[in-house]
Amino acid sequence: MQHSQRTIIENVAVLSLDEQVGELDSATITIDAGRITSIEPTPENPHLVRDHRAGDEVINGSGLVALPGFIDTHRHTWQSAIKHSYAELDPRVYFAEVLKGLGASYQAEDVYIGNKLGSYAALSAGTTTLFDWSHVQNSPEHSDGAIAGLHESGIRAVFGHGWPTSPDDSWTANSTRPHPADIRRVQNQYFPNGSLDDRITLAMVLRGPEEASPEIWQDELRLARELGLRVSVHTGAYARNAKAAAVQQYADAGLLGPDMTFVHCNHLTAQELKLIADNGGTVSLGIHCEMNSTGVGEIPFHRLLQTGIRPSLSGDTETKCTGDMFTQMRMLWAYHRSTLTRIGPERAAQVPTVTMRDILAYATIEGAKAIGQETEIGSLTPGKRADMLLIDTNALNLGPVQDPAASIVLAAHEGNVRHVLVGGTFVKRNGALTGVNAEALLQEGRRSQQNLLERANSRKSLAGI
Repeated sequence: MQHSQRTIIENVAVLSLDEQVGELDSATITIDAGRITSIEPTPENPHLVRDHRAGDEVINGSGLVALPGFIDTHRHTWQSAIKHSYAELDPRVYFAEVLKGLGASYQAEDVYIGNKLGSYAALSAGTTTLFDWSHVQNSPEHSDGAIAGLHESGIRAVFGHGWPTSPDDSWTANSTRPHPADIRRVQNQYFPNGSLDDRITLAMVLRGPEEASPEIWQDELRLARELGLRVSVHTGAYARNAKAAAVQQYADAGLLGPDMTFVHCNHLTAQELKLIADNGGTVSLGIHCEMNSTGVGEIPFHRLLQTGIRPSLSGDTETKCTGDMFTQMRMLWAYHRSTLTRIGPERAAQVPTVTMRDILAYATIEGAKAIGQETEIGSLTPGKRADMLLIDTNALNLGPVQDPAASIVLAAHEGNVRHVLVGGTFVKRNGALTGVNAEALLQEGRRSQQNLLERANSRKSLAGI
């Protein structure tokens, strides 16, 4: 009988995020055909020899801790070549320049490069699944470029098909323009069986009541459901968005459902949060970007918990923040603790307890739930796909480790990530990405960035700005 090659990681600490598997100080993880087949505690008797097959790859996990790959539930990956350029500016400048000026000048190659650059960067920092919130569908080729960039990197992804960027507000201000019909072509060409190479799936990102006319926002959600797609929508980030009462409008139209993820939610009322919870919806928080964006409302973390909603986490846009999940977790924990102090003991007593393991869950299993893949990813569970990262706990910024969860949430970073696997395949090994020349990738990013800036300056010059 012929067997496929297995990967066996021995003597590794495990943070499984699965209540049945639990946490193990030392264990052996066996991976076969892209899935975890077993997680077994290391025998106390060192003379016991495990059943290795010829051709098995055996990894010594001593000094490493294994945990599920991080899941980013909302990333504007196409903007990766212009990262860190808008944090000091009013968010209105970002909306005007990136979503209108620069965005309208994006060519399909720029989207391809942005998605590839962003996906590899995510993998390097332990994010194995990315919801690519792609509102740059300027042409069918732009969507093709986005999918190609995701696919080439080896990341697991959800491609969230959106609408075009344009110099005017016709797509985002009480818009009467329907969702681009090209989504049908995208589904038929790339996802006829539901996924591309068993890694990339399709979703639809919505404008909703905050940006589209009633007929349009209702039709776009009905279209998504006709196509069998999950949806994600920006909701209630700024005070001006609160006036739309988007969640209430979805509820009044009888359209709220468990296939919906609401992003931000800063200005939603308690009633709207309850409506999301009662209808099985999920919420994605972009902690770093929300805290960096003046005018965004209070992060609704505690109000979500009080309503029974456990959020997922998001890298949002790297133009204003960093996309890695280590930063999102660390900032959420700091936000939580500082807010408890600020609101005083009486109100703090009403907030559900939050632990380091909860924070890890928001970045992993809660992310899997938000994209409808919790039976496949999000925890280290036999039978699930082998999406995981292994962190070097002997690094000076972490060791000596007493509590691996606390060390990871409080102090870990990309440099501590020794290995990353997606579906059992190493996409980062011994601290280096596999299958890509990092310098060549950065050169592509620099070229795209320069071309975008030249086009933007040319546009301003022609407009007499």
